[in-house]
Amino acid sequence: MARMVTTRRKVISTAAAWLVGFLIFFPILWMVLASFKTELEAFAIPPSFLFFHWTTENYVTVQERSDYFHHALNSIIIAGGSTLIAMLIAIPAAWSMAFSPTKRTKDVLLWMLSTKMMPPVGVLVPIYLIFRTVGLLDTRSGLIFILCLGNLPIVIWMLFTYFKEIPKDILEAARMDGATIGRELIYVLTPMAVPGLASTLLLNLILAWNEAFWTLNLSTLEAAPLTVFIASYSSPEGLFWAKLSAASTLAIAPILVLGWFSQRQLVRGLTFGAVK
Repeated sequence: MARMVTTRRKVISTAAAWLVGFLIFFPILWMVLASFKTELEAFAIPPSFLFFHWTTENYVTVQERSDYFHHALNSIIIAGGSTLIAMLIAIPAAWSMAFSPTKRTKDVLLWMLSTKMMPPVGVLVPIYLIFRTVGLLDTRSGLIFILCLGNLPIVIWMLFTYFKEIPKDILEAARMDGATIGRELIYVLTPMAVPGLASTLLLNLILAWNEAFWTLNLSTLEAAPLTVFIASYSSPEGLFWAKLSAASTLAIAPILVLGWFSQRQLVRGLTFGAVK
């Protein structure tokens, strides 16, 4: 029998959740507010929260100095392309590990996860030399390739855990009806795992969008995404906090809006359990 939750406990839990949420979101809120300040107000101590001279000068300066839409288009193509390719590779890989495991399956999964434990800087020199040799430096295809490989272990692991929750009896019934492996993947497994697929896709997209190490080291101008756009406002002359905040706000705006509208699907996917 379920235990009754008192009104007082609901109020306390709700207030605590809002407090934690506000603390997590506060740095983003402060960045957005700083983008509407002048440089002097952005450095002012004590800082002003709402009562300051609001200005859009920083956004105008950022757009005049850098081509925001060029960098944004690069981010969309690079993040979207790497996510799509990773999903196309990870879905059949996770299916085979979940429903046709071998004695090496666990070792392969652990090996893939271990690749994420190595600092990227450890392989920067060989990757840079390979990219320079084959002509992939400062290209969208090169960044798509490296980001896809970097996020692939996480994508496979997430899909593997989702697929393991699906009863094998359903797939066996589809096979008895004459379904091939391809039809089983497309018409049986994929619809049942939509929440898990959606959350994996969104998480991979966010990781690729926010990737800074590889984009800063393997691109300069033509293929530079929004991470390079933000880094350009850190110069030897100092940090221009207001302009840096404006550039950062413009950079996170698309992915923030996407995350806001897809949060229900993301939470549902991350809590995806056995098929009822």
